[in-house]
Amino acid sequence: MANALGDTGVLEFMLIIGNLKKNKRTGWVIRDVPAPESVADHMYRMAILAMLLEEKSQENGNAAAKIIDKTRCIKVALVHDMCEAIVGDITPYCGVSVEDKHRQEKEAMISMCQNLKKEVADEILSLYEEYENQVTVEAQTVKDLDRFEMILQAYEYELSQQRADNPQYLEEFFASTKGKFKNPQVVRWVKKLTEMRDVFHSPSRNGTPEVPNGGSSNLVNGHTPASGKTVP
Repeated sequence: MANALGDTGVLEFMLIIGNLKKNKRTGWVIRDVPAPESVADHMYRMAILAMLLEEKSQENGNAAAKIIDKTRCIKVALVHDMCEAIVGDITPYCGVSVEDKHRQEKEAMISMCQNLKKEVADEILSLYEEYENQVTVEAQTVKDLDRFEMILQAYEYELSQQRADNPQYLEEFFASTKGKFKNPQVVRWVKKLTEMRDVFHSPSRNGTPEVPNGGSSNLVNGHTPASGKTVP
């Protein structure tokens, strides 16, 4: 009987989680981006980025290297926006205070996890609080991934919509992240992405977006899969 009840709790939980595949990212929606990504889209690619992290993160000018728990980063990435399955993607444009946003999101997390086994619920809630508190190197690294995935998605939208003629298109997303990245590896990714975007918006460009080696040409043809994110 206990197992049956536990299984029911898991299924109820996963049905709520399913909303993440439907809930669109507010930042793209309010800017009328066609076929904006879902919250699940965003979280999935963040988890993949976490898999690509170097476990030793060398600080610039510092001989000491920070050891990063990649598995924990993946878990934090998968949990950090989980509450949006209930409350949706609340952004500064929604007119909700930071305090009220945190209250709504925490209540949503507790409600979602209430029918899970205690040890599982405790782990999920702990990962959520870790990200919110931004004290651990893992939480800070996932915050970097959150911002990087956002501007990577913004760049993809510029490519798919052939917006090389307008350097200001979605610029606010890039501007909102400048100077905020801490992880040296993510800093390198941002630098490379910025270089690619500069080429795309260059006046001397001959009309063909730069797509990385191995990249999908459907980005050039405007058929990128549905995706997107909001300014922090």
